[in-house]
Amino acid sequence: MKRVAAIDCGTNSIRLLVADADPATGELKDLDRRMQIVRLGQGVDRTGRLAPEALERTFAACREYAAVIKGLGAEQVRFVATSASRDAENRDDFVRGVVDILGVEPEVITGDQEAEFSFNGATKELTGRADLERPFLVVDIGGGSTEFVLGAESVRAARSVDVGCVRMTERHLVHEGEISDPPAPGQIAAIKADVAAALDRAEETVPLREAATLVGLAGSVTTVAAIALGLNQYDSEAIHHSRIPLAKVREITDRLVSSTHAERAAIPVMHPGRVDVIAAGALVLLSIMERVGAGEVVVSEHDILDGIAWSLAG
Repeated sequence: MKRVAAIDCGTNSIRLLVADADPATGELKDLDRRMQIVRLGQGVDRTGRLAPEALERTFAACREYAAVIKGLGAEQVRFVATSASRDAENRDDFVRGVVDILGVEPEVITGDQEAEFSFNGATKELTGRADLERPFLVVDIGGGSTEFVLGAESVRAARSVDVGCVRMTERHLVHEGEISDPPAPGQIAAIKADVAAALDRAEETVPLREAATLVGLAGSVTTVAAIALGLNQYDSEAIHHSRIPLAKVREITDRLVSSTHAERAAIPVMHPGRVDVIAAGALVLLSIMERVGAGEVVVSEHDILDGIAWSLAG
């Protein structure tokens, strides 16, 4: 067994997994798994820069994670940074801050690398399931980008496109500095059009419609699943490997895009950091399911974070 620590810093959230990995058995035993909404990507789509307050929120989370990693005695640490820090002009400020706090340099990975980690993390424990047909299409809906990966035992094709719940919210749902409450029909149509164009780009590389099983990752998907399951509080075990039908995803998306901020915030499983971006995230998920022709989405709590951990265990 090897004790490893993986950090995934995305556009909306930063997450930590400390785990004992056993390559011989394929077992990854969680010791600590946590997440904070830091909105590192705040305003990046508009300004091209990471905001000072977003950097400080992220560094505060890094300080907490450094203490956890030290306390648990992880042998190796890998910090992967995704869409927001790929796009920012001042990403060197981000890199220096992370090195000072954690002693490791964040790897600003490509979309294809991000997709491969997501696929490995999500499918390692699904490969023996007789009830799930292959190939899998793993879809990781992040804050700034969405990754599509098609494969059975390994990756066959992958593509990252710049649509995510934060980027779509900031691009289409903000008017004069305020988020529309609820969104207007024209704003919803604009998100759908943007996502449709992104799916066209994804299909240039990944044959989306060849997927036999759609596997959905990340906070937008797990939040929709939690609502669909009628949970009174977030329950990772109940959500992990749940299967949510297309009709239910459509019903929940319609509810979210017609809700006010207060109504969304009152949903028991809604993380405060997702209240303003969940409508856009649900629209992205629904658009993908309709394009793929998926009757359901298999929801996974294991994703890029687990893939990063496995990359240290080999």
